[in-house]
Amino acid sequence: MTGIGVEEEFLLVDPRTGVSCPRAEAVIARHRACCPLPVGASVHRELRLTQIEAVTGVCTTADELYEHLTAGRRTLAEAAAGEDCAIIASGTPLYPSPERDLGLDDRYGKIDALYAGVVEAYEACGCHVHVGVPDRETAVAVVNHVAEWLPTLLALSANSPFSGGRDTGYGSWRTVEQSRFPGSGIAPYFTDAAAYEEQVGKLVDCGILVDGNQTFWLARPSSRWPTVEIRAADTASTVDEAVLQALLTRGLVRTALTDLDRGVEAVPLDPQIAAAAVWSAARHGLSGPAIDPVTEKPVPAGDRVAALLAHAGPALEDTGDLALVRTLLDRLEREGTGADRQRRAAADGDVAVLRMLTGETVPLV
Repeated sequence: MTGIGVEEEFLLVDPRTGVSCPRAEAVIARHRACCPLPVGASVHRELRLTQIEAVTGVCTTADELYEHLTAGRRTLAEAAAGEDCAIIASGTPLYPSPERDLGLDDRYGKIDALYAGVVEAYEACGCHVHVGVPDRETAVAVVNHVAEWLPTLLALSANSPFSGGRDTGYGSWRTVEQSRFPGSGIAPYFTDAAAYEEQVGKLVDCGILVDGNQTFWLARPSSRWPTVEIRAADTASTVDEAVLQALLTRGLVRTALTDLDRGVEAVPLDPQIAAAAVWSAARHGLSGPAIDPVTEKPVPAGDRVAALLAHAGPALEDTGDLALVRTLLDRLEREGTGADRQRRAAADGDVAVLRMLTGETVPLV
């Protein structure tokens, strides 16, 4: 069975106000002292000290994913509570921290120095899914194949409607913030791994990336593992939605591998249409029009979800995940995306949004 790993980024917030708290180092230290995780799972700091990341081990079944994701969230919540914080899964903060942790003497410090104001208050959180592939050459080819589906994965995950206490009008404001970095969005079509490495090297030489491990594309070959890393999604408000992203992503990768075995090549996308499809997904989530990057036409967002499920369905059935994915998609359609639910809660005030996010992030049973 193809292995999956999930990286979930969370915000540390004041449990009374929702304002981000820059206490990641203290929370991680407390976590290591008190909170065991499943084998292979871990926690890390992120770019800003208001963020923290839980990483699963390599999982092969949905049950394993549920175990690892749930354990990561519960143990982080326990450690955060010890530092008078809570964790919430939202792509952007309700209220950003007024404190700035700049000038660090490490890789994060280099990122701060290079991108300046773009990262000074950057607290965007995503859900990254790694899926195992045989080698780097295959990884580059798979990235070409999954490109057309990245806007749909984003639309399903939209969970960042607010910024600085205001409704942005977007389902995923995180995507807008990420688009400020050079080379964001859907990666160009690469003929092989050498072409990919050459392009990344040029971006480093041009001084717009800190190093060859840093790109901002929504899908890429991992720089550390024999995986494809899909980074389209906002961080998932619930464990169910994180599992949905992981299973759909694995289904897409397995479908791509099957196509490659059959000699089916990916269709290169028009860069401007691909960018438009990402923007439309960020703007509307599942509630408005989508753009089909292949036909280059606007379509209902639900049609793209149905097309994704039809495309990846045989792979999902092969791994025994199709019924669960259908159930999770039906629930998402009924209840709305994380952004939809945040907006509904906001009708009762900011405290209601904080309560909703805190409750959804950490499963009680």
